[in-house]
Amino acid sequence: MKKQKYKFESTFANIKIRPVVSEEKDKYLSLASIDKLKKFLPDINTEDNIDLLPIAFDACVVNRVNKNGDVMDAMTAAKVTKNFINKPINIEHNRNQVIGCIVSANFSKFGSSESLTVDEIKDMKAPFNITLGGVIWKVVNKELADQIEESNDPTSENYMSISASWELGFNDYNLVLLDGSEKNIENAQIISDAGEIEKYNSKLKSNGGTGKLDNDKSIYRQVLGKVVPLGIGLTLNPAADVQGVAAKTEIPIELKINENQSSEEQKIEELPLQDSASENNTSQEDTLDVKKERIYMKITKIEDITDALLKEVTASSITEFVAEEIKKANDQFLAEKSEKENELKATNEKAAILVSEQEVVKKQLEELTQKLASLEAEKTAKAQEEAFNMRMASFDEEYELNDEERKVLASDVKDMNEESFSAYKNKMAIMMKDKSKEAKKAKMEKEQKMKASEEVKASEEVTPISTTQEVVEQAVDNGSKASVEIPNSASVTEPTIREKYAKAFEMSGFEIVK
Repeated sequence: MKKQKYKFESTFANIKIRPVVSEEKDKYLSLASIDKLKKFLPDINTEDNIDLLPIAFDACVVNRVNKNGDVMDAMTAAKVTKNFINKPINIEHNRNQVIGCIVSANFSKFGSSESLTVDEIKDMKAPFNITLGGVIWKVVNKELADQIEESNDPTSENYMSISASWELGFNDYNLVLLDGSEKNIENAQIISDAGEIEKYNSKLKSNGGTGKLDNDKSIYRQVLGKVVPLGIGLTLNPAADVQGVAAKTEIPIELKINENQSSEEQKIEELPLQDSASENNTSQEDTLDVKKERIYMKITKIEDITDALLKEVTASSITEFVAEEIKKANDQFLAEKSEKENELKATNEKAAILVSEQEVVKKQLEELTQKLASLEAEKTAKAQEEAFNMRMASFDEEYELNDEERKVLASDVKDMNEESFSAYKNKMAIMMKDKSKEAKKAKMEKEQKMKASEEVKASEEVTPISTTQEVVEQAVDNGSKASVEIPNSASVTEPTIREKYAKAFEMSGFEIVK
């Protein structure tokens, strides 16, 4: 078969990771764990295929440049990732040292390894992983298979020391410009013009440049066009932000713990899972040198962990238990926190309602207070007006007053209380006694009586007349004169002088002689 020629080939390597966070951590990067990758292990029956070691690993980070200055975007990743399947796995990108092949291809979140679908990633701008599953052929390189298994042991100094890097073939690329040490292309300036690409080509690391422009921007290469995955290399010296190679290392031995024994005396009984046919299948024992390793068991409570148990089980058994306990504690904490927050929220809502109701009641109380004050003021004003009118009426009843005198009295009494008015009225009785209607009436009556008496006396001194007719006429005339002089203010019930004399000299009292 004729080998396909590509204008460019690139190796996308990974960074060597131990159980620490990368020095280049950013808003997407978090502490990774090989255990998170184990869900991507190929489903292979290792009991029947003891010469195979299933592995899983992050091959690259899409939308994020690596130290070689290359990057793949989400659209390209969605198209080409499935083509990794059946491609070779080699050592340090040496195609003459193939030790396995890729059997599955997936996507996962950068930093957490949560699974993603093709629909979820094809339009993503943020970084995410291409996560692959494969098998290592133990019969080809048993020593490397052992090293991969050891790199899965958190207690080993070689934990996560082996990583994966990918190889691609492609024909075209764009230029990617980023500020400073930024690596995520979601904020990048993309250059796709052929003339501009030619202008800056010499700045690329892959072409021997520094990877920097004169304005201190970093320049990278974005692969596109016909992109073909060429395989995976396992390496100790990678360059990108992926972490470790997970392996299925547990020997399938079922454990039975005697619950009646104390935790220090518990014994682990091994129950073989292989049938008689598999026990006789030892044709490759001499060449594979299969050895019995530490066993994996599911620890359900802290009391299960004893000195004897620690000698038998893998470290992953302990770490898994610890991780589960931490997760349980975290879940409980989050649940309690959520409950407290909900209670606080409900309390705050009730408090807000109470405050609102208090404000309404306060406003209503203020309105009622204002209305009451207004009514009190109106009542007081009305009472004062009535008192003033009564006081002025009492003065008008007692005294003969003109308008000027009324104005003076009104100015004096308008603001007086009852006690002050009583004293003032007594004072006015003295000062205004001459204006008293009673006094004037009495005086007038006295004057009327005196005048009437004088008129009677004067009438008695009138020259005698010779005839009765003359006496009558004179009496009538005198009576008329007297009535004219009587004041208009005389009592209605008091008879006038004319009336008195007319009555005194009625014709019935005289005998007229003819």
